[in-house]
Amino acid sequence: ARRGRSAIGLGNNRGAGDMAWVDEGRAALAKVIDVRLQERVALGWSFAMFFAVLASYFTVRPVREMMGASLDKGELGQLFTVVFLVMVALIPLFGYVATRFRRRHVLPAVYGFFIANLVAFAVAMNATPGAVPAWLAATFFVWVSVYNLFVVSLFWSLMSDRWSSDEGKRLFGVIAAGGTVGALIGPLIAGQLVSVIGTANLPLVSAGFLGLALLASFKLSEADATPKSGGEKPPATLAQIIEGATHVLKSPYLGRIALVILLANVVSTFFYLEQSRLVKATIADKTAQVEFFASRDLIVSVVTTLVQLLGTAAILKRFGLTAALAALPVVCIGGLLLIGAMPTLAVVAGVMAFERIVAFGLAGPAMRVLYTVVAPDEKYKAQNFIDTVVYRGGDAMSGWMFAAFGAMALSPWMMIALTMPFAVAWLWSCMGLGAMQEERAGKGK
Repeated sequence: ARRGRSAIGLGNNRGAGDMAWVDEGRAALAKVIDVRLQERVALGWSFAMFFAVLASYFTVRPVREMMGASLDKGELGQLFTVVFLVMVALIPLFGYVATRFRRRHVLPAVYGFFIANLVAFAVAMNATPGAVPAWLAATFFVWVSVYNLFVVSLFWSLMSDRWSSDEGKRLFGVIAAGGTVGALIGPLIAGQLVSVIGTANLPLVSAGFLGLALLASFKLSEADATPKSGGEKPPATLAQIIEGATHVLKSPYLGRIALVILLANVVSTFFYLEQSRLVKATIADKTAQVEFFASRDLIVSVVTTLVQLLGTAAILKRFGLTAALAALPVVCIGGLLLIGAMPTLAVVAGVMAFERIVAFGLAGPAMRVLYTVVAPDEKYKAQNFIDTVVYRGGDAMSGWMFAAFGAMALSPWMMIALTMPFAVAWLWSCMGLGAMQEERAGKGK
């Protein structure tokens, strides 16, 4: 009996200790995350939803890259134009639907549609074992490029309905971290599973993640949430995109931002097309190609996360905005010279990985700082135009330009020589843009 009482007492003590440990953990978490008690459930489902959304995309992204590598450089360049035209056609339509219907009704329909698409792609890929037909590769490449935009945009539109402006300032960083984790898990799963289930079945894994995101959205709507007016704006309409174009054309500052995006796309497209060419020539097995792209995405996601956590703020504070903006074109100029000296897949992949790390970890946050000195309404409309028409239009223009260079059978060094002026102009534009931002910021004080 004594032994029994001791066991019960020990169990009770252990339970009390566990509860104390949980309370301490909650207190420590509260110091890092400013979340109210009534917000925790909704925050958890928001975090989980964004995790699933980006895990879905990054699971299927290596398959898209493999599909792109299976096409000729000229065909791949033309696909950038197709993506641009599809974006221009669908974004105003999507904006119209999203502003006329509640996001909690639109989201299940759109996500369900994309889940059905992913299943259909898996069926089509399994029905064509061996070499992927060019039409399927091209369709999948364009579809994934569009898919990413809409699932992420619709997610943040839902967040703007769920959270108020004050809540968003406190909690959107935590929610975004869910996406960061998803961007890590997606390529990890793709790289591990592709040799087990095959490339054709990875879209089913992606569909599963998107299904989890849909489930999380239902749970979020059940979390005693009242729709609120958040800080995020709904998707763009055609009229807003046209107004954004007007703002960009009238403002030297916004025009310089658009020019930087355009020049960056030209240089990045060269790297992308060169990598696709070398992957096709070097790695014959499609599974190995998916593993290659997945491992690269994983490395980029891990290092970018570390840079964002440990280095971005310190670099911006220590060296300033101009240096942060100029870092990416400097990296790309060095990358062009390195590829010219050693035009191998390992070098091109390494340059592209380093470019993406600097872009996501440093240049991207610096670009967002540029908009802090622009009036809110002007910023929203101009950013919509730049992020859609200018960004995808730059892809299309670059694709045609490099397709023309390819048709001329230019040597790699000649291609680099023709790309270098764009990189230098990009660096010059970044330097001027940093100075313009500092001048605007000084006047605003």
